[in-house]
Amino acid sequence: MIKALKREFSALLDDPWQLALISYIPLLSIIGLWLLFSAGLPRQLPVAVVDLDNSQVSRSLARQLQANPVTKPVSYSELSSAEAAMKQGEVYALLVLPYGLNRDLLTAKTPIIDIRYNSQFLLVGKLLSSQLLATMADGLKPLGELKLLAAGVSPERVAVNLSPVSSQTTALFNRNTNYVGFLVPPVLIALLQLLAMMVFANSLNRELRWNTTKQWYELGLWKVIAAKVLFYTPLVLLHGSFILALIYLFLELPIAGSIAVILLAQTVMLLAVWLMVLTIFFALKDSARVISFCTAMFAPAFAFMGVTFPVHEMPILAQWWRVIMPTSHYIETHIAVVSYGQGLLASLSQMTGYWGFLLLLIPIAVLAKKDFPVTEESELCTLVKEQ
Repeated sequence: MIKALKREFSALLDDPWQLALISYIPLLSIIGLWLLFSAGLPRQLPVAVVDLDNSQVSRSLARQLQANPVTKPVSYSELSSAEAAMKQGEVYALLVLPYGLNRDLLTAKTPIIDIRYNSQFLLVGKLLSSQLLATMADGLKPLGELKLLAAGVSPERVAVNLSPVSSQTTALFNRNTNYVGFLVPPVLIALLQLLAMMVFANSLNRELRWNTTKQWYELGLWKVIAAKVLFYTPLVLLHGSFILALIYLFLELPIAGSIAVILLAQTVMLLAVWLMVLTIFFALKDSARVISFCTAMFAPAFAFMGVTFPVHEMPILAQWWRVIMPTSHYIETHIAVVSYGQGLLASLSQMTGYWGFLLLLIPIAVLAKKDFPVTEESELCTLVKEQ
């Protein structure tokens, strides 16, 4: 085993791309993604406003929208130009104040205020939808109070008639609706899984490029695989520790449980990733195809975590895809530890959901017995190393 570990270390020093993958590339990626969400809450999102009524009420509603820190109204004279701006991504939502809005409100009719938003931007669309509805309701409330008072309703009952049922929303785990604590951990974990896949796949593909697969059987196939797992798991786990330190120690975001439990969950997640990469590698035995297939499988992992979209609303195929993603199992433990303070025993019980990945050892053992193809590239690399 010591010889196999020394072999991995020597190969790492001779591979600049692998050195980059385990050193500065993850750090730059993690910091870059954090900077994208560092604002915490979206501000001044452009919203197209088409005022077809041009009355005192419509202008008051536009000013109400201007006062909202989340929205930035952009006036358009025609609906077609506003729709074109929305399709081109210049604005994220569209608000149409219809002609006759003031008249219909005064004559007890029900005007229709058209609100549209781009649902392709899941979080932005949801945020703008709620903010536009709340802003319009607040802007129309004074007019509703005047109508009720004019109709002879007592001032004590005006508020009850306008809002017969009052609601209060109290956030338990994200009180400031900060997107850093909500989005950054799963995004960075999805990035960590992708980087881990590339590190391990590149380590395996190097054997094909350098035509050193025969050494696997000389040293012992499972011994070489175990050496790769023992060598790269701590290195990738260091970046996972950096993510946790950045979020919960440096940024001081609230955490109810123990970081040690989360690190254990990350370790199990990495082992599941290694098994998936090994299965794909021994099935394809082609460096380009291995990277392409693994990237296509792991790249959309964030969408399947169930953080931005409820799992039970996903199509059946998407739910199956989610089951084979190690990050989907990890994020459940992460949220339980961070938000609910889940302990070690409960987390270990939750991690039993990874048992299915152990079944991959069967195809790995079968596929590993087949010979590796010797390509012209690997033959050339062998000649160069001999010279």
